[in-house]
Amino acid sequence: MSNVWLERQRANVVQRKDDHRSPFQRDRARILHSAAFRRLQSKTQVMGSGQSDFYRTRLTHSLEAAQIGSGISAQLRNKSPELAAQLFPADDTLIESLCLAHDIGHPPFGHGGEVALNFMMREHGGFEGNGQTFRIVSYLEPFSEHHGMNLARRTLLGLIKYPQTLNQLSCQASVKVPENFRQLKAADWHPPKGLFQDDIDTLNWVLSPLSSADKALFQQLVTQDNRHSKTLYKSLDCSIMELADDIAYGIHDLEDAIVTGVVQQDDFEHHVIDKLKQLDDQWLQQLSDDLSDKLFGHKTYQQKEAIGGLVNYLITAIVLEDLNETQQLQFEEPLLRYNAKHPIIAQQVLKIFKDFVFDFVIKRTEIQHHEYRGQQIVMELFEALASDPERLLPKNALRNYQDSVAKQLNSHRVIADYVAGMTDDFATGLYQSLFIPTSVNNKHDLHQ
Repeated sequence: MSNVWLERQRANVVQRKDDHRSPFQRDRARILHSAAFRRLQSKTQVMGSGQSDFYRTRLTHSLEAAQIGSGISAQLRNKSPELAAQLFPADDTLIESLCLAHDIGHPPFGHGGEVALNFMMREHGGFEGNGQTFRIVSYLEPFSEHHGMNLARRTLLGLIKYPQTLNQLSCQASVKVPENFRQLKAADWHPPKGLFQDDIDTLNWVLSPLSSADKALFQQLVTQDNRHSKTLYKSLDCSIMELADDIAYGIHDLEDAIVTGVVQQDDFEHHVIDKLKQLDDQWLQQLSDDLSDKLFGHKTYQQKEAIGGLVNYLITAIVLEDLNETQQLQFEEPLLRYNAKHPIIAQQVLKIFKDFVFDFVIKRTEIQHHEYRGQQIVMELFEALASDPERLLPKNALRNYQDSVAKQLNSHRVIADYVAGMTDDFATGLYQSLFIPTSVNNKHDLHQ
């Protein structure tokens, strides 16, 4: 591996006595010990943080994704040992780091919070969860003074799922702004997938080892009528992380919904089992025969066995793809030339499960009510904080705000950073303290 991918923005990192860790072991430690990572324990994954101690939060989801990511690496090392030896670090710490960090930019209340912040930031660069993840690790977390966790360049590259800035991707300039927050239609304000213009210098630093041709190809867009533009390519490490994320979402989050009675067996059989049986795969045919009974039965070990079998199928199907061969591309950098990929049938299987979770869990009225409520909370908090930041922001956020004003930077981004970092519970509590009157005699209020 070229040493250029091990470089950090701040080169003179403190050297501790007898510290023999690899660069990626250090990165994983910084992620695990960050405040942003800890906050994932109180952020909604699918079912809603705090509704039950059984449901997966974004923290447990990220831990499961990391385990799946290391499983994918093991499979690829076994299937393509010579190529994997050239492309992969000596251990799985890099992939685990990416999976652990991939969700730390998500705001409170899931996509409701993301839509709310994108709307409030519509004239100040927009907001998107993956872009916030990149901003946290490369700028906000206080491991270093100006470079966040100061991660290795390859780690940062792996966290860039969409290597373009939102202003290059957005088509929201023509969307009519609602008269008040409660009239906001979420579908109109879903952000494009990308990074913030405020972080363009860091993005350029990460991509600086690439040739001009590689950089242009990697950042290529596809435009869509009346929809946001999309980037096309990801790095090798990012492709592994994204597959691990999708498997954890499609299979493990389904387990939550089954155990808690959110989805019904009849719907599962019609929308999953029937579709699996149409695929040309003998193992899937056998799996489908009793999968529904195992998942919805009362024997927990059978349910775990079925979930484990599905995850194993989706991990072991993954292969390394040479994009230059399969898509007639011309990437020079091996980290861009190769991606982890599912063959077509495994792709279809994962899509069946992801679609089912989306249609029968995410789109449930109760879940959408939770997202809508969170959306309103986030917009009102942002509006209040932006109206009088000197008065309402806490000391650390206020210092950052004053610094951005002094340097003529995007001060609204500081407010978005503060709100995005809140957990669901903290945002709800702050909303109540600002907007919901309580008795003056309330002992709790007197100590605020």
